[in-house]
Amino acid sequence: MRLKLYKPCSRFMKNRNLEAQFTLFPTDNEFEDSKKETTSDGAELVSFRDLVPEINDTGYLTHAIFAYPAKFIPQIVRYAINTYTKEGDWIIDPFAGSGTVGVEAYLCRRNAILFDLNLLLNHIMPLKVYRSKERLPEADLHKLLEGMRARKHRFIPAWSNVAYWYAPEMLDVLSRYWGFIHNADNTVYSTIVKAALLKVSKRFSYTEDRTPKLARSKRKLQAIEELLKENWREQLDEMVHSLSLKTLKSLNDFVVYTQHIFEDLGEIEFHGGVDSSYVAVPRVCDALITSPPYLQAQEYIRSTKMELFWLGHTEEEVKELSRLEIPYRKADRVIQTETLDKVREMLTRDDLQKRLDSYFCHTVNALENSMHQLKLNAAACIFVGNPRIDGITVEIWRILAEYFTERGFVFEKVYEDRIKTRKLFGARKNKNPDGMKSEYLLILRKSAICHT
Repeated sequence: MRLKLYKPCSRFMKNRNLEAQFTLFPTDNEFEDSKKETTSDGAELVSFRDLVPEINDTGYLTHAIFAYPAKFIPQIVRYAINTYTKEGDWIIDPFAGSGTVGVEAYLCRRNAILFDLNLLLNHIMPLKVYRSKERLPEADLHKLLEGMRARKHRFIPAWSNVAYWYAPEMLDVLSRYWGFIHNADNTVYSTIVKAALLKVSKRFSYTEDRTPKLARSKRKLQAIEELLKENWREQLDEMVHSLSLKTLKSLNDFVVYTQHIFEDLGEIEFHGGVDSSYVAVPRVCDALITSPPYLQAQEYIRSTKMELFWLGHTEEEVKELSRLEIPYRKADRVIQTETLDKVREMLTRDDLQKRLDSYFCHTVNALENSMHQLKLNAAACIFVGNPRIDGITVEIWRILAEYFTERGFVFEKVYEDRIKTRKLFGARKNKNPDGMKSEYLLILRKSAICHT
């Protein structure tokens, strides 16, 4: 079911709020539409988990192999793919994160182009989209894991303060395991072990591994101190082995799941370590499906730099990318919409105004860069929350809708998915201690008069 939309002229739009701008005229399915629950601002209340019952686990198949902050849940991506694309279409995601759009596109016989500032994407995708007709024998993985006991090579990350994050005994053992795997043949098995070592290297460090942010905590320092009194080496080895076997099983499940459609599966291009605001999109695409970083949680490079160092990236590489993250990057233009201007006026702190300007500048830059390559009438599906900054709610979906409709895109609808459970970490000393109550999927259509 789809609604026909009346798109007012630009003069009308400038003199009305967003509710008035987007007037919905029902089709012949008016009675069916009337049964849908909507909010006062016209958002359609949904539960994407209920709409996509075939996915009953957000970590199914390969989605859970890598830890990553604020993952895009697959039910939302699957719904957008099923509703707004067809088999063989190309999908663009300028904020690819942990690659959820790529995995779901592949499984649904679509193609995808993924961009992300984080280099981790280049290490994630070869495992998460594992293309093979044959299951991987467990014996070959056991053979590789047995070889780690030799540990003839050492690898110390190119990280000036690596010793700050580890007890010396644990750093020594980890450096020998990583030395072995960096010198092993580059096979799917070595990649599996690297994925396991990433989680182990964080678990056996001083960083608080229960939160995405890289930070030492008293709890973790005490936990490591207690662990050193126990059989920690056996526990470390057991964790490497169990995680490696778990990943092998996930890959084999992925192979079995895709065996009957292997020849028709999609092509996935991924480019980590790039600024999606300016990188050239190599082809015209049929849809955009993405979830930009949250306004108050954009430091993904910082959150994953321990993993990047162990994978062999240098301190200068990581610093260069970190400088491009929103908290440290100045806006090169000021985005203005009715709603955004009101929020900006209410903020009294200069630093928060700068962060707001930086966020919308670089988020819109990346979206525009990708949306410029969308086909006529293609859908842009943008999943965002409404965070609070200094106690003020920032309706990101509304701001993006205002901005892009002023440039010729057609507002189709917005879905509201109310959050039932959310894991909040530690003592939240901000003005929104309970987190966001809802998240929104904004749908825009590219029209003939777009000028992004």
